[in-house]
Amino acid sequence: MNMPSDLKTLDAAPGQGDSSLVQGRSEESIVNERLIGALLDAKAALGAEKVEQILDFARNKGLRFGEAAVALGLVSQDQVLHALSEQFGYAYSSEERRQLMPELVGLNQPFSMQAEAFREIRSQLMARLYHGNTGQAKPALAVVSPSSGDGKTFFSANIAVSLAQVGGRTLLIDADLRGPRQHELFKLENKTGLSSVLVGHVAADVIQPVPDVANLFVMPVGIAPPNPLELIERPAFGVLMRELASKFDHVVVDTPAMMYGVDAQVIAARCGAALVVARKDQSRVASLQQLVAALSQSPARIAGVILNEY
Repeated sequence: MNMPSDLKTLDAAPGQGDSSLVQGRSEESIVNERLIGALLDAKAALGAEKVEQILDFARNKGLRFGEAAVALGLVSQDQVLHALSEQFGYAYSSEERRQLMPELVGLNQPFSMQAEAFREIRSQLMARLYHGNTGQAKPALAVVSPSSGDGKTFFSANIAVSLAQVGGRTLLIDADLRGPRQHELFKLENKTGLSSVLVGHVAADVIQPVPDVANLFVMPVGIAPPNPLELIERPAFGVLMRELASKFDHVVVDTPAMMYGVDAQVIAARCGAALVVARKDQSRVASLQQLVAALSQSPARIAGVILNEY
């Protein structure tokens, strides 16, 4: 991630970083600079004198406040990004958690091309699944793929982060009872989870909030059962999906790859919608066609097919 260019993207609308436009900045722009100054002051204990120093330097050099503060060596780039995240209401992980959760690009690199791709997919999903859905039950979204290694778990985690950043309460369910990994991505406990609920052993912490990410919750698998398909085929799983879809704005469900059996098809049918993930230069067309054909025969609505390049 190129931090200096990201700072310019974040801290200025297109063209606002040009020195030729500095003299004509609006009152709103000045207020915004004062606000980011106050946030940085709270984080780095700048003090009023240094805030004014930064403002003067920014005006003279045609920079935004965050760029000027970094150029003067008074704050770090990370502090600027955190202050901006508070000002504009998006999630941004601490440096420590970024190192622990490298696959969560929406938190680690919120202005990278990868994160922007997830935002674009999010917009399309919301348009296809929710808009014009008046009077109908809102579906959960099962993320499915033909083979292991297609990036399905990576995609599920990051699209859930992206949905939470819109502001709606988002639940990510790890329903891959054969090879769960969401608890590893988010560094959460996996003592209880979906398997516990399906066998009737409900614990208070079966759904866990994700630290530093408002509105995002994860239900891990819990103890991996010896009979995964039987558990999700029970009526309890369908009832659970309907209940959770009614309590959260968005529900994303990670599933086992099709190569392991029909688990994903069953889960998608209970969720009501499915998104297929294939991997560039890896997924076989025949396997992808087989999966799409199977989903077409189920109650699940196919929201689309994603070609994963990462």
